[in-house]
Amino acid sequence: MSSYLGELAALGTALCWSATATFFTLAGQKVGSVVVNRIRLLLAVMFLMATHWLLLGKLLPLTVERERWLWLVLSGVIGLVVADSFLFQSYVWIGPRLGSLLMSLSPVVSALLAWLVLAENLAASQIAGMALAIGGIMWVILDRNGPVRTSEDRRRYLWGILFGLGAATGQAIGLITAKKGLGGDFPALSGNVIRMLAAAITLWGITFFQGQAGATVQRLTSQPQAVLSIIGGAFFGPFLGVWLSLIAIQLTQVGVASTLMALPPIFLLPISHFVFKEQLGWAAILGTVVAMVGVGILFIEIRN
Repeated sequence: MSSYLGELAALGTALCWSATATFFTLAGQKVGSVVVNRIRLLLAVMFLMATHWLLLGKLLPLTVERERWLWLVLSGVIGLVVADSFLFQSYVWIGPRLGSLLMSLSPVVSALLAWLVLAENLAASQIAGMALAIGGIMWVILDRNGPVRTSEDRRRYLWGILFGLGAATGQAIGLITAKKGLGGDFPALSGNVIRMLAAAITLWGITFFQGQAGATVQRLTSQPQAVLSIIGGAFFGPFLGVWLSLIAIQLTQVGVASTLMALPPIFLLPISHFVFKEQLGWAAILGTVVAMVGVGILFIEIRN
C-alpha cells in the first residue's frame, strides 16, 4: 500500500477538487470568481499555517534554501493565482462541466513538460492508461447530455473555453515548478504553505493596488451564503486538495499524478445529478468505466 501513496494522494486530490469545484461554482455565481479567488486564498493560508504549527511546531517554514523558495513561489503565483483565476472564471462562463473537461488536458501538458524539464519517461502502457483515463473523461462530459447548452453569447462562450485552456496550462506549469521546489525530503505541507502564502500576497497586493479590497468585503457581506461555500471550497481545495497534490507529485511521476488528479469530471457526475439536477445517460456510465480502466492501468504499471 505504501508504494502507492503518491497515486492514492492524487486520487484524494481529485475527490477534493470535485468538492471544491461545486462550492466555488455556487459561490462564484453569487459574488463573482475574482472575489472567490481572493477570499479562498486567505482562508487557505490560515488553515495551512495552523496545521503547519500543529504538526511541525512553527507557523512558517523560514529556514528554506533560496532556490527551493524561488521555485515554490513561482509555482504558487502561476498555479494558484493565474491558473485558478482562469479556472474560476471559466466555471462562471461555461460551467464546471466544460471547465473540468478543459482542465483534463492538464496531464498532457504536464507529461510533455516533465519530459522536457525533468527528463521523466513513461512506458507505452502508462501512456495508454493516460489516454484511456483522459478519453473517458472527455466522453463523459461531452456525451453526458448531448450538445453543450449555454445561455451565454458566443463571445463569452469562446472566452470561457480560452480561460479553461489557460487554466490547464497554468496548472501544468505550476505542478512542474512545484516538483522542482519539493526535491528531496522537503515536507509537502511546508511547500504548500510557501506556495499559498506567495499566491495570497501576490493577489491581495494587486487587489489593494486596484483599490478593490473594500468592494470585496462589501460583496461578501451582501451574500452570506456565498461565504459558507467559499469556506467549504477553501478547505477541500487550496488546503487539503493542494496539500495532497504536492504529496502526489513528490511521490510519483508528474504525468501520472496529474492524470489521476484530472478525474474530477468523473466524480462530479453524481454531484451534478443531485446538486445541479442533471440527468445521466449510458454514455456517462461507459465513459466512467473507460476512465477507471485507464486509472487501473496506471496503478498496475507505474511500479513495474
